[in-house]
Amino acid sequence: MKTQVAIIGAGPAGMLLSALLEREGVASVVLEKRSRRYVASRIRAGVLEPSTIEVLRAAGAGERMDREGHLHDGARIVWAGRDGFLIDCTRHVGRQMMAYGQTNIQEDLFADADRRGQVVLDEADGVQPMEIGSETPYVIFTREGKPGRLDCDFVAGCDGFHGVSRRAIPAAELREFEKVYPFGWLGILSETPPLADITYANHPRGFALASQRSARLSRYYVQVPLDTAIGDWPDERFWAELKARFPRELADAIVTGPSIEKSIAPLRSYVAEPMSHGRLFLAGDAAHIVPPTGAKGLNLAVSDVYYLSNALVDFYRRKSLKKLEGYSVTALRRVWASVRVSWYLTNLLHRFPDASEFDQRAQEYELEYLKESFHAQAALAEQYAGLPL
Repeated sequence: MKTQVAIIGAGPAGMLLSALLEREGVASVVLEKRSRRYVASRIRAGVLEPSTIEVLRAAGAGERMDREGHLHDGARIVWAGRDGFLIDCTRHVGRQMMAYGQTNIQEDLFADADRRGQVVLDEADGVQPMEIGSETPYVIFTREGKPGRLDCDFVAGCDGFHGVSRRAIPAAELREFEKVYPFGWLGILSETPPLADITYANHPRGFALASQRSARLSRYYVQVPLDTAIGDWPDERFWAELKARFPRELADAIVTGPSIEKSIAPLRSYVAEPMSHGRLFLAGDAAHIVPPTGAKGLNLAVSDVYYLSNALVDFYRRKSLKKLEGYSVTALRRVWASVRVSWYLTNLLHRFPDASEFDQRAQEYELEYLKESFHAQAALAEQYAGLPL
């Protein structure tokens, strides 16, 4: 087989890249280790930045999002059972956010791929990019028991943190930055109406979050130790703990119901530099991980794909490698901006097990400062809404 761009990974990053390239006349083939059903069923993020909304529309995958997504002004922060403040992106940035689940985005991108006849080879084992330092890279794989080879001009590694793409970059060429946090998030998804605002809570019992997926789908989280077992948390215990961490009026407004998904996610920050080597380019979780506190993971994947698709299209139009050679530097500017705000919010809103009394008091007064300062709120809103592409 031969194509112009071989895309490893059929998650949102890989499928969005294929859609953007096809609309500019650039051919691609997508290789995916898992089955299509497995990829489509993964429960992930659902808070979209304004630029993400625009890119999805440009890719032809925005019709259902615009119909079913829930526009909102930002997110609210409360602490110690007290009133808080709104990170008001509409007021400070002039643009709204949207709640729309990544599962829905994945479905929309698959539907778009079917309409345009995109080649997606799922359940491909042993995928490996080869000769990425040359002008004639290729990808080998096995599918249905038969070995395959896909020749291409470029390889896009969109296969997540545990994928093969990043490992294809020589260790001597790769710098890795990582911070692992001493807690995780226990989260549930329920078919219940969410609170009016996405709400972060800092409480002596630990962090909590009330998030949204749609008008009838809610996502809730509580901070838990890393050794927590899901089996120890039946729905009744979760709802009681969640409500205990919110002010009374918000706790009373939370509509409970059976969970349709429950999971525990550890929190970490990770960045790999550079995001390219030779003819291999990384996008999304293959290059970076952020704690979900800032709702940046999916949005960063979309911005990576936006920059990478523009650079690839520029190559085929002008036969210039300039934008591709600058892709890593361009993408990393936005990556580190998002890593920073995610790190800031994680430190601001969680209770750390080794925090001193000084640390705790400083955190509380940082919250007080944010509540009272127009300029501090404006700066946070600008970062939470995402810097312009």
